[in-house]
Amino acid sequence: MVEVTQRTVIEEKLAKLMDFFCPILYEDDETFLENMKDKNLVGDDIRRYQHWEWTQGVGLYGLWKLFTISKEQKYLDILTEFFDRQIAVGFPALNVNTIAPFLTMSFVGEYLQSERYLAPCRESAKWIMTNFPRTEEGGFQHMTSDARNDQELWDDTLFMTVLFLANMGRIEGNQAYTQEALHQFLLHAKYLADPETGLWYHGWTFHGRHNFAEAFWGRGNCWITIAIPEFLQMTACEPAAKQTLTDLLLRQVEGLVKYQDPSGMWHTLIDDPTSYVESSATCGFAYGILRAVHTGLLDKEYEEAAWKALPPILGYIDDSGVLHQVSYGTPMGRESKDFYKNIGLKCMPYGQALAMLFLIECLLDQ
Repeated sequence: MVEVTQRTVIEEKLAKLMDFFCPILYEDDETFLENMKDKNLVGDDIRRYQHWEWTQGVGLYGLWKLFTISKEQKYLDILTEFFDRQIAVGFPALNVNTIAPFLTMSFVGEYLQSERYLAPCRESAKWIMTNFPRTEEGGFQHMTSDARNDQELWDDTLFMTVLFLANMGRIEGNQAYTQEALHQFLLHAKYLADPETGLWYHGWTFHGRHNFAEAFWGRGNCWITIAIPEFLQMTACEPAAKQTLTDLLLRQVEGLVKYQDPSGMWHTLIDDPTSYVESSATCGFAYGILRAVHTGLLDKEYEEAAWKALPPILGYIDDSGVLHQVSYGTPMGRESKDFYKNIGLKCMPYGQALAMLFLIECLLDQ
């Protein structure tokens, strides 16, 4: 249970995160945009990608969660203004990462009963079902805005794309969407979940059939900790499928508890204490664990690990509302685990959003 004093601190930090969050939704990632000039796969107008990528997608989801809890109109207004601006600019070509913002748009469209927002979501869901590049066994190939990643499965895909498809299945009552989303979860688990540790590898390639550097990357794993509880709340899975996903989550959380740093944080390579501790993954793990406990997927004993993460995360949120110790966007470490250790640290919308999700869930503990 959150004590009164602790609740006050959490609320103050959450407000600061939010104040800093909105401007950085529109902050241009110069490194990304420079790369897109040369590597944009479809020759789209780069302006369409400036604020419509996975980094904003995760951020918008955190903002949506804040609105659902607070019901403050100002948060909904921020979301609709953001979507209206993008509608005016136009949407970029669809891929794993540019689908991510549609998750929140689908919730907003449903809430407002607005075809202005739902229509692009319907089109995107249809595109996923008919045109999304596939790997062997029908997996969603992790194609991004600048790389096809032929025959590759990445754990990021489940949050960035599959949750949106599942939500549209719920909104439209479309079982084909729901079953496809379930198939993607199970297929990704088949090739990414390590049976020994319960942790998930960052990726798998059917070319050579291996897990690249065999890295248990922190933020990649946190997408799983978040995605499974969210998916099971969105869909009415048959009992056997629900149990399978719950067991996968339990095994992962057992591994996370084993490797949690004494500080309460998790490392960017979960099982490597020589890699730096990382805030976005830590927030994702803590949020996912609390969410799973609150929805009855995990026993209450596991929430201790989440609460242990709270003091250091509060410490990483400075007085201006910046969450520090966040690793920058991370492609696949194809050769060496050291690749992940060398990713730089930078304030990013997804870091702010994951911290918001964690603190919001803390406030729900009664």
